[in-house]
Amino acid sequence: MDTITKNDLDTMRDQIISDIANLLASKMTDNKKVEEFGWMRSKAIRNKLNISASTLQNLRITGKIRHKKVLGSYYYNKEDLQHLFDDGTE
Repeated sequence: MDTITKNDLDTMRDQIISDIANLLASKMTDNKKVEEFGWMRSKAIRNKLNISASTLQNLRITGKIRHKKVLGSYYYNKEDLQHLFDDGTE
């Protein structure tokens, strides 16, 4: 049976922290790729516009913004969101 030392635990902690940082970085990169493509997830839209889930649902149901449902998550078109705030003076 091997003995676990404090140094072993410190090394393992550092590895776990590094792995978590890598996972978070890859998740952020994946979200940016989706946004660059022109579609954003519900949570990102609600945070940017400071609106509730029900308000976003109403916009979706009334057809004011396009959406796609992929594996249970809704994605919304960024252009449609920008058009909601256009005042027609352009």
